[in-house]
Amino acid sequence: MTAKRSVPFNDLGRQRAWAGQAIDEAVTRVVSSGWYLAGNEVSEFERSFAEFCGAHECVGVGSGTDALELALRATGVTAGAEVVMAANAGGYAALACIAAGGSPVFAEVDPRSLSLDPTAAAAAVTPQTVAVVITHLYGIAADVAALRAAIPSGLPIIEDGSQAHGAARDGRTVGAMADLAAFSFYPTKNLGALGDAGAVTGTNPDLLQLVRRLHQYGWTERYFAADPPGRNSRLDEIQAAVLRVKLGFLPARNNERVAIADRWADAAPWPSVHRTAGAAAGGYVGHLHVVRPENRSAAAAAL
Repeated sequence: MTAKRSVPFNDLGRQRAWAGQAIDEAVTRVVSSGWYLAGNEVSEFERSFAEFCGAHECVGVGSGTDALELALRATGVTAGAEVVMAANAGGYAALACIAAGGSPVFAEVDPRSLSLDPTAAAAAVTPQTVAVVITHLYGIAADVAALRAAIPSGLPIIEDGSQAHGAARDGRTVGAMADLAAFSFYPTKNLGALGDAGAVTGTNPDLLQLVRRLHQYGWTERYFAADPPGRNSRLDEIQAAVLRVKLGFLPARNNERVAIADRWADAAPWPSVHRTAGAAAGGYVGHLHVVRPENRSAAAAAL
């Protein structure tokens, strides 16, 4: 009888092999500088990540959930506002929406990609709808262009790119497909920090400037809060320095993740979502390899 062995879902310690020395140097640089917030590391990461995404700007914040909440607040979500999203990917977006005072409205997903279905999203829009959140699920770039074509003109779209750093579709990279985009850099993400961290990018300069004010108390200048209710949600210098290092490795690491996922897809007897979604080259970055067996219990037992 073959002995069972545990396969870890993730082993973050393995990053020491490919980025350990550079991360050590980056952290030491920050500690030695004596400057831990709102410094050069943050501004340089914001510049680099905006350029990587092709976005107008990047605003570093404290977490991915904060990124979603600040993006929603910037689009005008307050008490009585509705935000359309997909339930299977809406947990964090729903929490952020409720924190901003709004109400989540769940719409159906496309059965092939499991991302928000544009037609269903359009049907869920009401006069109270302030924004639509579309999640790039499992590392697969969702069809934001189709969503834009389906919903009323001018209604803001917010991407949740937390599972799809570097994915692209129709010549545009996640983070630059919509008005705003929220990212988490939780350690297990394709681009992960050494703790909580997040960012907001996008293509709408006015909304991005509002996010920049809201993430630091709503200040337009020190101690003058012009845009209440703001937050204290800042990306710190150490996390920004680490993210600058790891951003340089991201394209190669994404390619490696996709190659591993494709090996699993070739070997497993169940349909893989990134293949049923028809993700073109670059449209999937291997955040998760998800299969859809007809009998989940039997599949789990087999594994």
